Amino acid sequence: MFVRPCYRNKDGKRHAYWALVESYRTARGPRQRVVAYLGNLDEEDREAMRQAAQGSRRGAHRDYLREEVSPRWVEVDVDRVEIRRCREFGAVWLGWQLIAKLGLETFLAGEMARGREQVPWDTMCWVLVLSRLCDPSSELYIAEHLYARTALVDLLGVPERCVNDVRLYRALDALLPHKRRLESYLKERMGELFKLSYDLLLYDVTSTYFEGEMAGNPQAQRGYSRDKRPDCKQVCIGLVVSRCGMPLGYEVFEGNRHDSKTLQEMVVEIESRYGRADRIWVLDRGMISEKNIEFLKQEGRRYIVGTPRSQLKAYQQELLEGSWEEVHEGLEVQLCPTPNGQETFILCRSAERREKEKAMHERFEMRIEEGLRKLETACSRNRQQPLKIAERVGRLLGRNSRAAGLFTVSVEEVNGRARLAWSKKEQWRQWAELSEGCYMLRSNVTEWTGPELWEAYIQLTEAEAAFRIQKSDLRIRPIWHQKQERIQAHILVCFLAYVLWKTLGKMCHEAGLGDEPRRLFDELGKIRLVDVILPTRNGKEIKRRCVTRPTQHQAILLQRLGMVLPSRMKITNCSEDF
Repeated sequence: MFVRPCYRNKDGKRHAYWALVESYRTARGPRQRVVAYLGNLDEEDREAMRQAAQGSRRGAHRDYLREEVSPRWVEVDVDRVEIRRCREFGAVWLGWQLIAKLGLETFLAGEMARGREQVPWDTMCWVLVLSRLCDPSSELYIAEHLYARTALVDLLGVPERCVNDVRLYRALDALLPHKRRLESYLKERMGELFKLSYDLLLYDVTSTYFEGEMAGNPQAQRGYSRDKRPDCKQVCIGLVVSRCGMPLGYEVFEGNRHDSKTLQEMVVEIESRYGRADRIWVLDRGMISEKNIEFLKQEGRRYIVGTPRSQLKAYQQELLEGSWEEVHEGLEVQLCPTPNGQETFILCRSAERREKEKAMHERFEMRIEEGLRKLETACSRNRQQPLKIAERVGRLLGRNSRAAGLFTVSVEEVNGRARLAWSKKEQWRQWAELSEGCYMLRSNVTEWTGPELWEAYIQLTEAEAAFRIQKSDLRIRPIWHQKQERIQAHILVCFLAYVLWKTLGKMCHEAGLGDEPRRLFDELGKIRLVDVILPTRNGKEIKRRCVTRPTQHQAILLQRLGMVLPSRMKITNCSEDF
């Protein structure tokens, strides 16, 4: 490495700035790249940096980078002191620290070969990921507004003029081929950092919709929309996480594919990457079919799955007379092994869920009863067509399906008039009262107790929380891209931002700050980077790029996280805009 001058014309004068440059070999011959822009150095600083780069004076680079110990005094015109270029610093700096902690900067730089591009693609990818983490928005908004108002230019060393929507789109294209390698690296790295165990894998599926026709994307289809947007095409995303919610991998599926149709493909994909270890798959009841159960049983795969509510009927006697085991106050479980001993059904009974379902049944029963009485009155007052009345009854029961099974309704024609008759089935009511608050799990893990199986299944909420974070905090929806590869790259950026989110959440947990980093992001996001301009007696201006001093609360958060906030940043060519 060596120090090289860079010249720039400003105010009709030629100014020299300095850069630390590294020589390296490529297949096309020797090349040079700028490691860091050093700004305006005096002779002493240049000599110190030159010796540090050449390795001739041990520790010279540390002497240079360390803030000055002995003060340097100048006379300043206090009436003309200015503050310029106030930018958001805390949130993007925190995100950059998380990337460094995971070693992602070094890993991606090694994965993405550098060519003749002006800005390395891995650096542009971090612009996308940090923007998604701190202020989710479109590539156009990042280029025109977000990048300029944050300190990303100082952290990444990319001038504002080099960040545009075209380059950001091309960075998406460059990132996507490295998806599998990124997932594998993150699985190992997070496992090392947080001592994670991947013996229990949680799998769930969500959807995200598009704005536009999406004619060129075969995966964009209309299907069951969890976002309540059946008018828009969508894709489905299957995500695998550990028991604490740390992501292991994901896949993108067609928008009209049923959840159960994705399971086998996802299991095979995870096993092809990480082997067929003794893992337990935890799945929601929407994933399960008899075909999938048989697939999971192959080659000794173990599972804990939810079951359709209809299967509770087969265990009516156990609900009445079985021996229940308390997990915690208000929740009981009961193990019901199958005759061959290869599987166990776990009956679960929740007092809180019972009250909720009882209130729902009463509400829907009241609505249906009120609607039927109105239809009876209409039939007695005016001549009504039986077909029309039957249609109205069908709509009424459909809107209140939770209590529809309680009613027996018949519509007949008597003397040219519709006559409505209805009654309630007490047998249905008795079963509803017995099964309220009950649900059932199924597993081939026979050596665990009922509470252990229930606790493992309830951790499926970690996968659901991952989707909530991606949809709310990281705003994965809606997607405006039209190309299939760009859509998949957009989801990959959201995945990487979620990795940073969960990393911070894990650090907060270990530091005793809770599990959710939302408030911490908001609090540290208030820290700013400002340029302080000090006019001196001799007519020159001293420029210092300073980080605002953290408040007592912010300082406590940083101390608990083990992070040291810099007091100032070096002014370089790429970030200077005076």
